[in-house]
This record gives sequence, structure tokens and C-alpha cells, in this order.
Amino acid sequence: MPHNLDVGLLRAFVAVVDAGGMTAATRSLNLTQAAVSQQIKRLEETFGEELISRERRSMRLTNAGERLFGRAKRLLALNDEIWSEMTTPVYEGEVTFGIPSDIVTTYLPAFLKGFKQAYPKVQITIKCTSSVNLIEQLQAGKLDLTLTTELECGPNGENLVRDRLVWVGARGGEAYRQRPLPVSIGCSDCAFRAPIREVLHKAGIEWHSASEVTNTSAQVATTVADTAVMAVMASSVPNGLELLGKESGLPPLPPFSVNLYLPKNGGSQIAQEMARHIRQAVAEQRRLAA
Repeated sequence: MPHNLDVGLLRAFVAVVDAGGMTAATRSLNLTQAAVSQQIKRLEETFGEELISRERRSMRLTNAGERLFGRAKRLLALNDEIWSEMTTPVYEGEVTFGIPSDIVTTYLPAFLKGFKQAYPKVQITIKCTSSVNLIEQLQAGKLDLTLTTELECGPNGENLVRDRLVWVGARGGEAYRQRPLPVSIGCSDCAFRAPIREVLHKAGIEWHSASEVTNTSAQVATTVADTAVMAVMASSVPNGLELLGKESGLPPLPPFSVNLYLPKNGGSQIAQEMARHIRQAVAEQRRLAA
């Protein structure tokens, strides 16, 4: 005769093991320690096996607990997947998303796949240009939401992360030694342009622009070829380039903000849902990097 498992009890068991104890698990379960202990006891009675060996200052899984733990996590993941699938609204339509090209590889893959899996009927269009241009397009109704890189967050934006702006050059390269310093820099409205110019001026370092393009790939190519250095977000250093630290003699650059903007009216439901996916992805990246 088939038996039904109590998912709530399994969730309490996994939370206790992940947290390393009953007290720590109370926060994630939003239950009292007595309630958590009672749930573990009920689960043990269900199987007729001791699952967790309680010691004075620590706990460990019994052989039965070890057997259950991995399977319980898989069952909870499937339970949560089914719940999400059955309760998530089915959105259809289009969403146009803006992002500066210099942070595309860092932030776009982190949320795009999950969003597309959750809403396969939504058509996504991505536009890459400078942050100034992206905000203008959002205000003109040409974008549904956008990420930006700015020195500070605008009054209508939401700061997701503060990141260092750093100098990078070709691995083993010599371009940073040249004077005037060759800098691969963005076009006139690039957010990094003014801070680069300011710090080099204060440091008394003569420089010249080795390229003036919005396309980050072109900037990276000139830098990989060791014909210039460039500035990028610390979390977005391209392959083939390395950080140029204090030993390079280049002055430190200011931190930048990665910001999220939606229309003033909050935007469409699809845009709001994409924004939620972005927030979760960025928070997870920060947690893993901590």
C-alpha cells in the first residue's frame, strides 16, 4: 500500500541539516525551536529510524539520516518546481531590455535563462548602448526596463550593487608603461570617460584615446593586443585581460553603481517580473562572491 510523505517534515529536516542545528534552522523555517524539534521527531516516527544524533553542542546524521538527506533535497526541489510551474502566471507578449555592453557577460546570463524558462511565450529584445542613451530610451518608452552603470544611482533607479572600476591590460602587456598612456575608451557619453580623464589629470599622467567606440568588444580587442589599457567593472574583467594594480603606477578609479530602472509608472507586469529575476540573480551573485 503506498505511503505519502509529509513535505513539511522533510523541509524541516533539510533545513536543520543545512543550518547545522535546530536553533539555526528556526530562522529559515519561521518556527520556534520546539516546533522544529517536534517536526524532526514526527519524521523519525514516520520512518521508525533515528535520523539525527543529538549531542550536547553538535549534531550529526545517522546512517538513516544520510540516506534520507540527498533524496529529501531532490524531492523538495521537485515540489518547489511543480509549485512554481502551477502558480506562476502565464505571461505572453514582448519585453525590451537595455543593458550597457560592458556588463552584458556578467549580468545577462545570470537571469536570462531562468526568465525564459519561466516565461517561454515572452519575446525578449535586448538593446546595448551607453547608460545615458538607455535611460533616454526608457523615458521615451522605447525600453521596458534597463540596467545602467553610473557613478551614482538616479532618483528613479534602484541600486543593485556597488562595484570597483579597475584598470586592465593584456596579460604580460606593456601598454600601461607608455606615455602618453594609450587608453581604449568609450564614446563621448560613456559613463567611465569623465572619471578616467579626471584621475589621470590629477595624477599628472598624459594620455590619449586609442579607440572611441561604444562596442566593448572593440575596446577589449585593442587592449588584448596590448595597444592600450582600459577601465572595466571589477566583476566584468574580460578573458585575456588582467588587473593593473598599484604596481602599474595607474591611479585608482572610483566605484560605480549597477542600477535598475523601470518606467515611472512601474512598467508592465512582464517588465516587473523580469526585474524580480534580475534582483534575485544579482543577489545570488553577491552571496556567492562573499
